[in-house]
Amino acid sequence: MSTEHTSSHALRPDKHDHTTLTNDTWAVHGGNRADETTGAIRTPIVMANSYRLPADPTVLAEDDPDLLIYTRESGANQLGLQEKLARAEGGEAAAVFTTGMAALHGAFFTILNPGDHVIVSDVVYMGVFNLFGSLLPRKMGIEVDFVDITDLDAVSTAVRPDTRLIHTEVIANPDPKVGDIAALARIAHDNGVLLTVDSTFTPPPLMRPLEHGADLVLHSLTKYINGHGDAMGGAVIGGRNLVDDIKFDALHLVGGAIAPFNAWLIMRGSLTLPLRLQRHCANAQAVAEFLAADPRVVHVAYPGLEQDPHHASASAQLAGGHGGIVAFAIAGNHTDRIRFVEDLRLITSAVSLGHDETLIAYETYPPERAAGFSRPFRDHGLIRLAVGLESSQDLIADLDAALTTVYGPAA
Repeated sequence: MSTEHTSSHALRPDKHDHTTLTNDTWAVHGGNRADETTGAIRTPIVMANSYRLPADPTVLAEDDPDLLIYTRESGANQLGLQEKLARAEGGEAAAVFTTGMAALHGAFFTILNPGDHVIVSDVVYMGVFNLFGSLLPRKMGIEVDFVDITDLDAVSTAVRPDTRLIHTEVIANPDPKVGDIAALARIAHDNGVLLTVDSTFTPPPLMRPLEHGADLVLHSLTKYINGHGDAMGGAVIGGRNLVDDIKFDALHLVGGAIAPFNAWLIMRGSLTLPLRLQRHCANAQAVAEFLAADPRVVHVAYPGLEQDPHHASASAQLAGGHGGIVAFAIAGNHTDRIRFVEDLRLITSAVSLGHDETLIAYETYPPERAAGFSRPFRDHGLIRLAVGLESSQDLIADLDAALTTVYGPAA
């Protein structure tokens, strides 16, 4: 048998008409290129910070942000990941960064100019809340209104002549409100405003905000898309012109490019994303139903529950489930809640989400941060459960045992 590598069975998206592939197949093959040197059927980790220049470097296209010259600007593993994410979200292009916050900042840094006005969901990830509540107003004079994103009249009323951007999450973090992305897109575009959507809680195939009218979709790749709790990254996906501007302005000039190894790890993790999401959603549904029926729990927020005020909106937009995040509150005092979390034996107390293992975080928030939260979360603190891939039966048993430590058996 010849050892010469003349072909490979690996799908080569650079030569294959990937528009014919289903999304599940693209999740496996997208962005991957067999290595022509060794014949390896998976793109190897390219740990180079520079790439060979042509004999005459002046022939390089200066308007191409993806040229392989210097890894702060673009790298082989980065290109494959961008290709995969763009197609998965239905976008023309993607830019990947070292973290989700770097991606968010990169988009806002590029879109906004000093003095612009922004409308932001009043329940949003803490880093984004601080970015718009403090850093961007202080450094760039950005004016911000935090608005209940589920109140479309309030959003419309908040639009001003100098409004440049509306930013929201599909399912809010940590109190899981659900925004109507298509309706928000209509409000934005009727007023000449851009809509950016953080879809970290709802990666494809659960949701594709670009198909609902969003201008950009953003992800913390650290979470569900990576899925193994071992790599960090962020992404901005959308139209090519806007994404290219973000690459030139925020990626090339400010930095924040993802490391080759992290890009490779996230590509590896993303192969099983559709399958993992099925289990995350099914487990979260079972856990939420258990908590909602338990008299020791005073409030549960999960859009998969029929009694949840955001159930209809979530069901109309999401495909295949309602996400893997359950927020809930228990009565008693601060010490009781700490005791509950500490008594868990299977579930791990840690930040982040989208891991293979279930993570729990109990937090209290200052009044200005919690103003948009449901009243029970303001009164009792919020416990965010990022449901993993374990048996739902084991997770429920762990929660029940810890609740029993604090309150005794359920009535």
